[in-house]
Amino acid sequence: MTNRGDPSDTRELALAAAAIAYDKKAEDIVLLDMRGVVDYTDHLILCTGRTPRQTKAISEELRHRLKNDLQVASCRVEGAKEGDWVLLDAVDVVIHIFTPEAREFYRLERLWREAPREQFAPAPA
Repeated sequence: MTNRGDPSDTRELALAAAAIAYDKKAEDIVLLDMRGVVDYTDHLILCTGRTPRQTKAISEELRHRLKNDLQVASCRVEGAKEGDWVLLDAVDVVIHIFTPEAREFYRLERLWREAPREQFAPAPA
């Protein structure tokens, strides 16, 4: 496995991305710590938008804010045209934005059940 940098930095990036998704009304936001499980990313974020339109809005906001606010230079996007399952690959953090039906169908939480899991809760104001 390659060294992906300071693990606390990638966790902070994952938490910041989860907070952005939360601000755009994403639901059931889960962070999976993939360090030691896979070598292509440190964290997965899974979240749900109610409709394809909402998943697209969440992904657009994430792409914009990752680039402009968090200086994440590259972020590959898959599935934005359809909107049922949008994947944003920011290398250290991979974000999956599902409609409820797609999330139930693909069940990534089950696929990666050995990864430490954390339900995202925003910091109190």
